[in-house]
Amino acid sequence: MELYGLIAVLVVLIPEWLADGTLNLGQAKGPASLPMRSRAWRTLPELRLAAMTLAELRLAAAELRVYHYGSATRDQLTNRLLRRLRRRNAL
Repeated sequence: MELYGLIAVLVVLIPEWLADGTLNLGQAKGPASLPMRSRAWRTLPELRLAAMTLAELRLAAAELRVYHYGSATRDQLTNRLLRRLRRRNAL
């Protein structure tokens, strides 16, 4: 039983700790975890909306004058915002 525990630590836990430590190295310099600099992220509204929190989505809905956004779920609000943005860009 002790041998299986040692193997589990060596095979599963240590690589997980190394990966977690590697990912956390870049977060030491600021609150933003990953820079979103790609052209696709700046141009596709789906990616921008997916990166927003629910509070940011509600602020965007207020700016775009989407009605009854306060009781909408995240998915509903995202869909409504996408429709509004597409309709707005089509004009």
